[in-house]
Amino acid sequence: MYPIMPTGADIPAAGHGTVASVELRQLRYFEVVAREGHLTRAAGLLGIRPTSLSQQIIALERELGAPLFHRTPGGMAPTDAGRALLPYARRSLAAAEAGARAVHRVADGDRAWRVGVTPGAPAGVVASLRTHAGDADLRDLPVSRQLARLRDGTLDMGLVVLPADTGDLEIRVVGDVPLGVLMASRHPLAARDELDWGDLRDQDLLWFDRDLAPGYHDAMLDAFHAAGWRPRRVRPGPPRRSLFAAELAHTPSLVAMRPHRDEAVGADLTWRPLPNAPRLRHALVWDPSHPSAARLRALAAELAAEAGPHADEGTPRGRAADHPG
Repeated sequence: MYPIMPTGADIPAAGHGTVASVELRQLRYFEVVAREGHLTRAAGLLGIRPTSLSQQIIALERELGAPLFHRTPGGMAPTDAGRALLPYARRSLAAAEAGARAVHRVADGDRAWRVGVTPGAPAGVVASLRTHAGDADLRDLPVSRQLARLRDGTLDMGLVVLPADTGDLEIRVVGDVPLGVLMASRHPLAARDELDWGDLRDQDLLWFDRDLAPGYHDAMLDAFHAAGWRPRRVRPGPPRRSLFAAELAHTPSLVAMRPHRDEAVGADLTWRPLPNAPRLRHALVWDPSHPSAARLRALAAELAAEAGPHADEGTPRGRAADHPG
């Protein structure tokens, strides 16, 4: 039994003036049901029967002395009491996970995981990495250097763009989004709501140095050619997002192929979708022979689940993905 420690507001059990004691497992069940909004779906994620999950939720409600969910034919929605509990439950679960990581780190020789992060990685995935592996040593490294360091053992895990020369490394896709056209807001094409590949004729492409991610670099150029667009000129751009955006915003007849990200589109830049656009895919990569491979695999699965259904489809070990990420 683990007590929920008071952090500004206590949740008394029925008939008691003290903080209730509940099982950490019950908090986990409660959090998943609240997140999914559906008992059967939550039970499937937790790997237990819906009837068992329902019984655990009822036991938690009895312990705390308040109903936590509205039960409807369409699902389960938190009550006011459930919404009040949710942030405390999540903090308790996060604290327990952090404690387990601390123990594992000591068992591994008191060393934080070294995780490479490719420039331009999705902010949401990086934020999730910090949440679930908050003590990790995140290192800003291009894909080519990450792969070399994973193989010589100086990096424990990498966040890379696909396709890449992963060889016998194990990978899990955690980001999968379509590319589109990013351009200056004063670019002639920015006035259109929809673009086709033919509209890009005579446009220069602001791209990146091939040495940073050779597999993704070549695969995307091949995809552009297959779609019927051969850029008039391919111009290497600076890897840092702010410098890349500044060059794009001040150069007419220049476009970039990027995913739609709110932080990249402002007064100076405009993004438009393309039909049948290739997809940008990011993946976590690690050596399956790593001493902590099981925990690295579990971390990757958790981030993939948070990223959504596309990212949850793992790529077979040793095979590059069809589209980069």
